[in-house]
Parts: sequence; structure tokens; C-alpha cells
Amino acid sequence: MDVRLLLENTLQGLGYELVDFEMTQGGGFRVFIDKPGGITVEDCVLVSNHLTRLFMVENVDYERLEVSSPGLDRPLKKEADFVRFSGQLAKIKTRMPIEQQKKFTGRLAGVEDGSVKLDVDGRIVEIPFANIDKARIEPEF
Repeated sequence: MDVRLLLENTLQGLGYELVDFEMTQGGGFRVFIDKPGGITVEDCVLVSNHLTRLFMVENVDYERLEVSSPGLDRPLKKEADFVRFSGQLAKIKTRMPIEQQKKFTGRLAGVEDGSVKLDVDGRIVEIPFANIDKARIEPEF
């Protein structure tokens, strides 16, 4: 069973976006959700109750379920995330170096031809999606 597909379809029907999920040591299952306007404790409770019943029906094996918001330093996973958060400050770590560098911090400047454009101090760096190891929003205060 494709748990990601199950979560995406279920959460979308409830009005939420699946940001990420992970299995933790000891059988824990963490689900990170988002929606326009942000996530409240009530959202987490609603989704947790729904997923508990769904996982029982679908025989998804887990010991503990955690549902939370992605936080201010939200991970960027899909191409749509990079488009949605265009103009925001982000940190990107690459698998292979680009210009002898693997860690970049700059403003998301769009997506084009399978690459993220990142404005790093006035210089546009193009990072292919296939080369992105981790990417997160960098909170600004």
C-alpha cells in the first residue's frame, strides 16, 4: 500500500495538505499538515482522529500517531512548494556541489525547466530538483 498516496487523498478531502510524514524509531508515525491560514490544535485533533480510524481500516501498522503543523521552517518538498513560497527566504542543501558549494540561503525566485531559482545576494543560482537534498523556509522576524 502506498501510504503517501493514502494520506494525500485523505487529507485533501478534509481540506488539508500533506507536507511530509515519517516513521520514527519504536513505531511512531508523524504526519505534518498545512492549510491556508495555518494549522490549529483543533486541526491536529481532527486529522489525528480521522487517521486513527483510517489506519485501522487500512491495516497501517504503527504504535503512536503524531499530527502537527510543519512549523515556521517548513520543509519544501514538491515543485509546487517552491512556486507557492516564491519571494520567501529559504535554505537549500544540495546532494552535489554547485560552484563548489552545497549549502545555499537566498530568496526563492521561481521554478523553470526542472530547477529552482534562488536569489543569493543578487546572484541567481539554479538548482536542479534532482540535486536538492533538503530545502526549508528560513523564518524571518
